[in-house]
Amino acid sequence: MASNGKHGFPSYAPSAPSLPESHRQQYSQGSGGSYGYGQQHSQGNGGSYSYGQQQGPSSYGHSGFPPGTDPAVISSFQMVDRDRSGFIDDNELQQALSSGYQRFSLRTIRLLIFLFKSPNDPLRVGPKEFAALWTCLGQWRGIFERYDKDRSGKIDSMELRDALYSLGLAIPPSVLQLLISKYDDGSGSRVELNFDSFVECGMIVKGLTDKFKERDLRYTGSATINYDTFMSMVIPFLVSYN
Repeated sequence: MASNGKHGFPSYAPSAPSLPESHRQQYSQGSGGSYGYGQQHSQGNGGSYSYGQQQGPSSYGHSGFPPGTDPAVISSFQMVDRDRSGFIDDNELQQALSSGYQRFSLRTIRLLIFLFKSPNDPLRVGPKEFAALWTCLGQWRGIFERYDKDRSGKIDSMELRDALYSLGLAIPPSVLQLLISKYDDGSGSRVELNFDSFVECGMIVKGLTDKFKERDLRYTGSATINYDTFMSMVIPFLVSYN
């Protein structure tokens, strides 16, 4: 796979990204670790990376970024943090990420902020969360490029299926079709997802699967969930970023 080191992204397809610990704690009413759901698939290089948590020493630099953060990442944050508050909102994050990728939709941006921000904070991220989010997108980019076999910059339903399956997410055809239909423009042409839509799909499927796994403590693929728990698991993914 081609390297994309210009902006500090990893040049390999890593293991399945994990939801931030803060997000798991915010809505979790039970316990349960992260595991490859169903049949375990190959993890690739580097093992599981839990973004949203600092990797390595606990001390931070004066800028608020973890030690070793790529200067390009710091610069992207500082350029949009014009009021020097140390936080950026959804529009500022959209602008910052455009320096490394395409322009993400605000819907995807708000989903990313929701997943990375501290549970009690408003819809904004600071330097630590921004650095983790940037790294996460690099991981998703590696996965996207692995399955965009024709290098079109888009993936179809079968490529999406294979990409999710590589992360241990063997979703049924009916769910796959539902995901794809979200991006159908009604033209009758084959539905394909760009990187923005792929990230949105992947984060939702991975996030909801991780929430379910917290209830499936025996890893059987089934769980008993009451109504309140179900709503607390699903609703945040539907309304938090609209």
